[in-house]
Amino acid sequence: MVPRTDPSAAMRCPCQSGELFESCCAKYLESTAGGQRSFPPTAEALMRSRFSAFALGDAGYLLHTWHPSTRPESLELDPDQQWYLLEILSTRQGGYFDQEGVVTFRAHYRSAANRKIKDSLTETSSFVRDGKQWLYVDALEFH
Repeated sequence: MVPRTDPSAAMRCPCQSGELFESCCAKYLESTAGGQRSFPPTAEALMRSRFSAFALGDAGYLLHTWHPSTRPESLELDPDQQWYLLEILSTRQGGYFDQEGVVTFRAHYRSAANRKIKDSLTETSSFVRDGKQWLYVDALEFH
């Protein structure tokens, strides 16, 4: 699937880090000239990059960072959902030297057809490290 937007290097990162996209999540979402990607160093960084992928419509990155044991064969993103705000509520483990991590977040979205329609979801997600790469496993709690 082709991403919905072509982010400008000067735009703020969708993950709400306060950084420019180019110096934040772009290095994870975009392949280098050799086809290699950088890996987010923590479970929270992976969560932020996955939110950016949702915001930009990059289903390929979402599948790439999903653990094979729980990854669907394909992923269709809803073009009517525009993800615009991420709040990290808590993290447990998931650091530079951990093998597992848990991140609780709230993601806000609005309808592309009617921007007045807004909602959010709160999820507690589990992550594991496979070598140098953090992977999303599944939602432990969702509301």
